[in-house]
Amino acid sequence: MSVIVDVAKFAAALPKVELHLHLVGSASLETVLTLARRHPDGGVPTDREELRRFYAFRDFPHFLRVYHDVNLLVNTGADVVTLLAGLAEDLAGHNVRYAEVQVTPVRNRMAGIDHDDLAQALVDGRELARTEHGVELGWIFDSDSLLGPAGAEETVDFALRQRPAGTVGIGLGGPELNVRRADFAPAFRRATEGGLRSLPHAGETVGPDEVWAAVTELGAERIGHGIGAATDPRLLEHLATHRIPLEVCPSSNVATAAVPSLAEHPLPTLVAAGVPVTLATDDPGMFHCDLTGEYRLCHEVFGFGVDELATIARTGAEAAYCTPELRTQILTEINALLPH
Repeated sequence: MSVIVDVAKFAAALPKVELHLHLVGSASLETVLTLARRHPDGGVPTDREELRRFYAFRDFPHFLRVYHDVNLLVNTGADVVTLLAGLAEDLAGHNVRYAEVQVTPVRNRMAGIDHDDLAQALVDGRELARTEHGVELGWIFDSDSLLGPAGAEETVDFALRQRPAGTVGIGLGGPELNVRRADFAPAFRRATEGGLRSLPHAGETVGPDEVWAAVTELGAERIGHGIGAATDPRLLEHLATHRIPLEVCPSSNVATAAVPSLAEHPLPTLVAAGVPVTLATDDPGMFHCDLTGEYRLCHEVFGFGVDELATIARTGAEAAYCTPELRTQILTEINALLPH
């Protein structure tokens, strides 16, 4: 007798990891309203409906401008802890056990938080997330491509010198057009020599060339987005053979117009090619999405069943830089959910 599984309930029950999540973009409307009212001269709406309209993105450059404005609201260590408290509560509500959060220390410094204060806020927020919500957090220190190689070097300095508990690696976000991953190779080389992981964005809004560059020039061990790889069979084979995971964020890609619609998203192509794929939300507060919803979309739009969803969840756990004990626990619980 076949077993009928409620996929929506299965998606909610799955123990999850979240590996592509920006600190500022993770903030719920309520958290951003708290910050906007705390800093009313910041130019971000203090009314809920106005803020929702503020988050209607026309394209990727418009999204970056809005993100920049919200980032400027985060100008004290207390603001960082406020973000992390809201984030941990949201993650726990979707059965996320472990998350790697992208933090941009140079932008935080430019907003008024010195490196020592940022490091302490991350330590405090991480402890709060664990003790109050049962969520473990790791840090990816993200370099904004708009700040060029010099910004990347300062990001590596922060990560190597401060190295707050939970430090995982170095990222590279921001615009991709006319930005070469190869220009950031010296900073990434110094980071990996210092024991940090190479976890850049690539192929979010451009094609396969920059995904190749992330692999060959930056030594990427995991790639943020990476959907531009879908048009290059040789690159897909390379990612599959070398087990380089992609952190795929379907709702984000539609919200920023990186893809025209969910129906046209290349995720099924990546999965069919055997590329390791994990689901993520990117900036859930800004895109009005959550990780459980991303799993449901994979069922509703792409036709993935519980086995495929479980594989994606396992890939996330295997690609995470959490403790081996936590990874084993998550994998065991995923397998226990499957019908036998």
